[in-house]
Amino acid sequence: MTEPVVLAVDGGNWKTDLALVRRDGEVLSLVRGPLSSPHHLGLDGSLAVLDELFARAGAGAGLAASDRPAVEVARLLMAGVDFPNEERELRSAVESRGWARRTKVGNDTFALLRAGTEEGWGVAVVCGSGINCVGVAPDGREARFPALGAISGDWGGGFDVGLDALSAAARSEDGRGPRTSLERLVPECFGLERPSELAESIHRSRIPMERLNELAPTVIAEAAHDEVAARIVERLGDEVVALARVALERLDLTDESVEVLLGGGVLQSADGALVAAIQAGLRHVGPAIRVRRTVSPPIVGAALLALDDLGAGMDDQERARRELTAALETITETG
Repeated sequence: MTEPVVLAVDGGNWKTDLALVRRDGEVLSLVRGPLSSPHHLGLDGSLAVLDELFARAGAGAGLAASDRPAVEVARLLMAGVDFPNEERELRSAVESRGWARRTKVGNDTFALLRAGTEEGWGVAVVCGSGINCVGVAPDGREARFPALGAISGDWGGGFDVGLDALSAAARSEDGRGPRTSLERLVPECFGLERPSELAESIHRSRIPMERLNELAPTVIAEAAHDEVAARIVERLGDEVVALARVALERLDLTDESVEVLLGGGVLQSADGALVAAIQAGLRHVGPAIRVRRTVSPPIVGAALLALDDLGAGMDDQERARRELTAALETITETG
């Protein structure tokens, strides 16, 4: 191959996208697989998923195992990689497999940030099954959070929203809390009639606890009509504002014209009212702060960071953004 190739990975808690892209921006292959977060699978389990996806992508790109050194840079941006020692462990393991000449590993929030901006700096808040935030200053300084859940002070992922909704529904049913339409809507999402039925089904392992993530869109949609749901969504907005505020303050960006990018399934599907509330909250932090949802998927950001490492030009990067977005739509449509 005349052009160097980059390997880009967006490794999440629910799915993994892996792409091979030439330096000129041509997408050679894009494949999707299951979750690959080392936090959930362990290092060996994560690598097993990635190795299988890399083999599939290589076959789709006509890149045999013996040609893997043709991959110049590998950028693996993974959920659950939150500490420097976790980055070193994963990078060392990937390097031992010889996937690329150079390997860089980081948290998946960096993929969201790069996907949403051409400048490569700003603040990104990801709200999927969990919540996380990263900030990057123009000079390269970073602001990060452990994002370990409640043990590191986090609240606001889809699971937290769903758990609060089920709790409120249960308290509405038995009278300990205020009446809420969530009493009906929450069990309906699982084909049940009462919150107590859902609680028993989770307790008896008939419904996995993780599926509470599925309730977040219902809670957000109901916030316009139900006071209890509105309080849950208000808390979610406050948590997004708090994360972004701290990142902006740490990086001395509160007086700058800076973007706060929102991504992840919960925030991508949220209505305009939640985004407006986040914008209003951050207006008190800095008048020039702009809030918007990302348009490009995170795998685009992973690929662009790898292309940055090769010094690819804007036209090449725009081609990669365009082709990856189109390829991902095909994957989504075919399921």
